Amino acid sequence: MTDDSAFNRAAVEIGRFYPHSPDRVWQALTDPAHLEKWLMPSTGFVDPQVGTQFVFTVPTQPPGEIACKVLAIHPGRQVTLRWVDLRAQRPARWTLDWTIHPQGHGTRLLLTHSGFDTSDRRQKMARNGMKRMWNRVLVQLDALLQELTT
Repeated sequence: MTDDSAFNRAAVEIGRFYPHSPDRVWQALTDPAHLEKWLMPSTGFVDPQVGTQFVFTVPTQPPGEIACKVLAIHPGRQVTLRWVDLRAQRPARWTLDWTIHPQGHGTRLLLTHSGFDTSDRRQKMARNGMKRMWNRVLVQLDALLQELTT
């Protein structure tokens, strides 16, 4: 049974275990060619440093854009981004954090997408949609990690 008082309704939090080294997972999170395969193509995400600004291109018709800025980076452990959907009428500024931890013979990835205003109906719907999207995308990350291993 879970304690709902610890549940952050203003965030999407998903943990996944990957049977791959932390270095391999880090590479998938920070190499633009790998990121494009499991998440989205990016422009400007070449050498991620604090302050790096870049854009993800959302593969929809018409294409969308997610403006990002690297807020924190701890090589091999954590990347934190500001995430703004430029298609939105009232763009929200969310925070996206990927944290990796060695675990046994693999890596535990914790994705936290926070900053949703759950008192706003649209933001609540966006949070629920992002949770579904991140669950799909993390399966794609697993597929890429499998591909990199073979």
